[in-house]
Amino acid sequence: MKMTRRKMLAFTAGATLASTWAANASAAEPWTEGKHYFRLAQPTPPRPGAVTVTEVFSYGCPACNAFMPYMESLEKKLPAGVTAEYVPASWSAAENWPTFQRAYLTAKALGVAKQAHTAMFQAIWGPNGELAIMDPRTGRIRSPLPTIADIARFYERVTKVPAAKFVDAAKSFSVETDIKRSESTIRSYLADSTPTIVVNGKYRLQPTSAGGAQQAVDLSLWLVQQELRK
Repeated sequence: MKMTRRKMLAFTAGATLASTWAANASAAEPWTEGKHYFRLAQPTPPRPGAVTVTEVFSYGCPACNAFMPYMESLEKKLPAGVTAEYVPASWSAAENWPTFQRAYLTAKALGVAKQAHTAMFQAIWGPNGELAIMDPRTGRIRSPLPTIADIARFYERVTKVPAAKFVDAAKSFSVETDIKRSESTIRSYLADSTPTIVVNGKYRLQPTSAGGAQQAVDLSLWLVQQELRK
């Protein structure tokens, strides 16, 4: 999803994007730098000596919701010693991205981000819509949007972290620092859309550039292998 986005979203956007990615798939096409993926001029490996695959995402992004099962598949296919990381973006305040960014980084600080990752997408985009940003009856953005307190109650139910503890952690200096670090990382990656995948701080790609969601997985794994050979 582009940083400058239409104010209104449909619940069907994620499914439509997934269908489009599948229709545009072209597994036989070779990977070409500058077309399917882009080399960053100033590589910034997340951890020196390790290979990392990073997704720039937002829980409020329907394209990220559509890509989520593919990212899960990619993570399961990573070779031993290669790790997956997630950097939350905050580009659309109208659709609660800054709050979701803070929530993810709070959950990460509390050690429960991975445990609740899939459930968070489901709570926002699933049929129950516990944390939905869209009103399914009107197709309009909800007002008010889910707050950190609302999200804290979700995490308490899913991870057993007390809601009060989650809210306190969300206000902490360490989470504020992590938010600034995430913003800096996204800028260094020159990421302007979600989902964006960055392999080892060196190569950037999107499902659209790769030719489809599954192609983004395959390309990411191919780039990981290039890094492991060095």
